[in-house]
Amino acid sequence: MLVNPSLAPDTRLFLLAPVLKHVLRSLPGIASDIKKPGAHEVGYDRVPVRAAATLPKLWGTTVSHLGDVTQPVLVYRSTTDHVVGPASMRALLAGLPGNRVTVRECADSYHVATLDNDAQAIFEGSGKFIKDHAG
Repeated sequence: MLVNPSLAPDTRLFLLAPVLKHVLRSLPGIASDIKKPGAHEVGYDRVPVRAAATLPKLWGTTVSHLGDVTQPVLVYRSTTDHVVGPASMRALLAGLPGNRVTVRECADSYHVATLDNDAQAIFEGSGKFIKDHAG
């Protein structure tokens, strides 16, 4: 099961990170992209640029091995996500065997969908998916 997976650069900042890491130590963090009133995610105030600069290599390695996946995959994708854009879903769907992927939209949540309005549907749907696919 995946919830709003990040597999591709969705901002140009990641393209600049290899250079920026020599100039900037950190950038403001991203946390609480949640639609549900009163919900809060604990997150970092700052993100080290050196760490962010490693993400493209990780994405590349991950995407290059998606074709090796043999198990069914359930993906929850928020229709509005201020952190991960559509490039990641395109990379995921292009790399995974088509008959292995089920995508469910989270229409009432932002990026942190497991703390948002669609959380219960994600938990229940994930449990059912496991039960339906367990050997």
